[in-house]
Amino acid sequence: MNLVASTKVQKLTASIFQEVADLKQQALNRGLDVIDLSVGSPDLPPPAFVVEELVKYASNPVNYGYTLKGIPEFHEAVSFFYQRRYGADIDPEKEVLQLMGSQDGLAHLATAIINPGDYVLVPDPGYPIYEASVTIAGGVLYSMPLLAENNFLPVLEDIPQQILEKTKMMILSYPGNPVTALADRSFFEKVINFAKRNNILIVHDFAYSELIYDNHPQISFMSVPGAKEVGIEFNSLSKTFNLAGCRIGYAVGNGQALNILGTFKSQIDYGVFYPIQKAAVAALTSNFTILQEQVKEYEFRRDTLMAGLEKSGWQLAKSPATMFLWAKIPAGWKSRQFAFELISHAGVAVIPGDAFGKQGEGYVRIALVQPPERLSEAAARIHEFLVEYAH
Repeated sequence: MNLVASTKVQKLTASIFQEVADLKQQALNRGLDVIDLSVGSPDLPPPAFVVEELVKYASNPVNYGYTLKGIPEFHEAVSFFYQRRYGADIDPEKEVLQLMGSQDGLAHLATAIINPGDYVLVPDPGYPIYEASVTIAGGVLYSMPLLAENNFLPVLEDIPQQILEKTKMMILSYPGNPVTALADRSFFEKVINFAKRNNILIVHDFAYSELIYDNHPQISFMSVPGAKEVGIEFNSLSKTFNLAGCRIGYAVGNGQALNILGTFKSQIDYGVFYPIQKAAVAALTSNFTILQEQVKEYEFRRDTLMAGLEKSGWQLAKSPATMFLWAKIPAGWKSRQFAFELISHAGVAVIPGDAFGKQGEGYVRIALVQPPERLSEAAARIHEFLVEYAH
């Protein structure tokens, strides 16, 4: 038998995360100790009370059936969380859709919403699922460059009118991944007016909503008047409460768009495990002190790594949010060459910026997912690498 992938799958590139993981394994096989700063998987534990809730409900055998969708308590907890944390009013019955993580929803949304030939505006650099989901759906990608001179915000005026006439959806993410920039309220207001004028659905990825530093405001797109008329927002408990492996998230906002996505998902899965939903309810309705402590920990990690790298002469812009540094690499390197040689020679794994789009060339993404002492060690190794292999 000779199987060939579908034309849609053939258009997809191999996962950069798997490629880096393979290089990491090769380094480990050579006996090298590797500090993995590649994948944004939290190394911090979930809150103890959340684990206790999960264990309590998982111990009851009656809780092992299909849930099919989000339980009412989960929807109410999301509404409570959005009101308490972002000042956004969300109807728990009509404006919340439970997901198996935000990537699950982002992966399926394009297939549910767009037709082959419809245009989708995507950020460049952007998280890979944005482009992959559109490719699988048969849509047409139009990249919006995110440049440092524009504060990593797309210039909406640069998008040609003939493209806008064929556009059905625009994807944004603030705080961003891999670009760790923030958007202010005035930008979101501009996006809402833009969407209304051009009849475009706005899709906002807000997965790093609780990892915002230096007292910058937390601005949910849903907290801006008019947002629910034109958009939806994806969020998750993966980064916020360190429940990445539990695969639970949600989308909020425009009821019509959520209905369409919910109809599509009803053909695909049978809901999130009930004990995980109950644990999520406990997290979303807690007193949130864990979130404040977590921000301080990541801020300290960011500052620790940056201080170590600056000793080697590598000056980086301070990330205002997320669990990443978006780092402009020293002159003379290409992103992949830098990232791959860093693993091989220094035992430090990062992700090359060009994996996130054309505009990512010249950068690497560094995840703050190791304790401070390991980050200090990573900085020391990178210093030695830059001295020995300087271009």
